[in-house]
Amino acid sequence: MASVSTRLLARQEVAQGTLAFHLAKPAGFDFKPGQAFEILLPAAPAGSSGQDAGHAFSIVSAPHEHDLVFATRMRDSAYKRALGALEIGAPLEIDGPFGSLTLHRKAERAGVLIAGGIGITPFISMIRHAVHSRSPQALALVYSNRRPEDTAFLAELQAHARALPHFTLHATMTDMAHSSHTWDGATDMVDAAFVQRATQGLPAPIYYVSGPPELVQAMRQTLAQAGVDEDDVRSEEFFGY
Repeated sequence: MASVSTRLLARQEVAQGTLAFHLAKPAGFDFKPGQAFEILLPAAPAGSSGQDAGHAFSIVSAPHEHDLVFATRMRDSAYKRALGALEIGAPLEIDGPFGSLTLHRKAERAGVLIAGGIGITPFISMIRHAVHSRSPQALALVYSNRRPEDTAFLAELQAHARALPHFTLHATMTDMAHSSHTWDGATDMVDAAFVQRATQGLPAPIYYVSGPPELVQAMRQTLAQAGVDEDDVRSEEFFGY
């Protein structure tokens, strides 16, 4: 797959330690909500291997939006340091899109999106697209984080839940003892009972899980305990994000 050129337009903090990067969308760059691309830096970061010149990210923006956006936790790695140091206007290369974590076509079946931490990124694109297209499909998002300040796109998701009749947000914060924010929502772990409450009444849902490998594996077990057929579960693991 040939790469295409772009440039960095802006960056913004979307949660503590998490930045969103806005890129110019190349002409003819089409993708489906939930897909990803690889971002290739202008030069391999100092002290890194050649493999570290590129990193895959889910696309946060929806297809109708003017910019391409991705978001990532800013870990202390050679790639992330180089990414964070880029000046606005810096050139980048995009390889993609790719990935199959996209919503099913049967709108009469609900979609249940389950994310931990930065695993939210492919689902933001899906939800933005649903809002834009006024989708009649029932969508439920189960979103687990430690604290509100760690929760990327929380305010946006709360606004979408108010604006889109068929979308419900089930956010939980599992470490409020170490938070400086207030939170009047759920604070329990996502277990089988949590999933059953969040999905009660939804028509024949298909489940999508996104996050680090440990979360994905744990959630697959949780869904099995909740009585979900494994054929109705799709997942994507985020390695080294």
